Amino acid sequence: MSAAVVGLIGVICFFVLLVLGMPIAYSMAIVGFAGCSYLNSLPTASRMLTQEIFSTFSSYSLSVVPMFMLMGYFAFYAGIGTRIYNFAYKAIGHLPGGLAISTQMACAVFGAVCGSVTATAATIGAIAIPEMEKYNYSKSLSTASVAAGSGIGIMIPPSIFFIIYGVAAEQSIGTLFIAGILPGILLMLLLMAAVYSTTFRHPEFGPMGPKSSWKERVQAMGGGLWEIMVVFIVSIGGMFIGWFTPTEAAGVGAAGVLVLTTLEKKLKWDGFKRALNDTTRTTAMIMLMTAGAVIFGRFMSLSRIPFELANLAGELFLPPIVVMGLIMLVYLILGCFIDAMALVLLTTPIFYPVVTTTLGYDPIWFGVIIVLIVGMACITPPVGMSVYVVKGIVPDVSLEVIFRGIWPFLMAFIVCIVILVLFPDIATFLAYKFY
Repeated sequence: MSAAVVGLIGVICFFVLLVLGMPIAYSMAIVGFAGCSYLNSLPTASRMLTQEIFSTFSSYSLSVVPMFMLMGYFAFYAGIGTRIYNFAYKAIGHLPGGLAISTQMACAVFGAVCGSVTATAATIGAIAIPEMEKYNYSKSLSTASVAAGSGIGIMIPPSIFFIIYGVAAEQSIGTLFIAGILPGILLMLLLMAAVYSTTFRHPEFGPMGPKSSWKERVQAMGGGLWEIMVVFIVSIGGMFIGWFTPTEAAGVGAAGVLVLTTLEKKLKWDGFKRALNDTTRTTAMIMLMTAGAVIFGRFMSLSRIPFELANLAGELFLPPIVVMGLIMLVYLILGCFIDAMALVLLTTPIFYPVVTTTLGYDPIWFGVIIVLIVGMACITPPVGMSVYVVKGIVPDVSLEVIFRGIWPFLMAFIVCIVILVLFPDIATFLAYKFY
């Protein structure tokens, strides 16, 4: 049996284990270990298993994960999300669909200190959905706007998904962070446009709220945004100009949020303990999943599937943009069934050589595209983790209602991807000019 056939059997076994309910990290590790044992030898696979697990858990690059997670959870339990949404609501809540539009702004700003799609959806959703219900917003628009807006949070640095891609593809995490800024802003504007187009066609879906005075807007900004601005400028800005490495920037950011929220008496002792507990649990999950993905990636390399795919892509005699479109379609389909983080870890070893070597695309640009598609996968049925987070906030609203409101936002994601494919400099301009 050829190595490629063994690799295909391994991929099938991986999906079978997922269907049977085995955790993704264990599924990748077991299939990777078994495949390496068959293609090489059991002693070699055993050494590889222990070495990869140790190197993953001791990786300096991955030490950025707990620091940024800690910063996000500090912000979450300090109620910073409430103040962010209050400012966005005061600024544009009086427009048609203004509350749903302000939700996109709030998700972008909260993403500047969080980087987690689920935390963004949970934080902003718990604040925004009751407000939209108060003003008789359509349930499909209110819930879908929160689920879609959470995808902005993983584009605006810091982003856990950029970290995971950077480790898997051996790319600079700092460069990826900077590359996500302009696409994140573009995505926010497109999602706002999706809300506006929906309420333009159906005004009853998003009635106007009361108009706030400029004084109220300034007061809301002073009480909701200055902490975010300080932390973002010091941590991400410091990394931008070379003061910090990504790991140092994460530590400075976490410490900054802790000090600011403690001085303001916003972060209570119970919230502090919960932040530590949630950070530990989430970091352990990410580390274990990364280790499993590395083992699975070694198996894929031995099976030569990535190289066979690269040769196939070269023999198709299709323009690179067409092949890239097919790869993105595969990502979109897989995203309907596989957890977003597992999707990045699972597919990067397979498609990265094809995209960068055979097709000649920039690896930083590809990372932005992957994270953008992952954000879209978070709202596509049937998995759509952001949708399930929102469902947990409003258990009385059915999944069917939420998914019905998702389609305009999915179109916004697709338009954003098309723009980045046609104009890749949007993603790479800042990254290569300033970092």
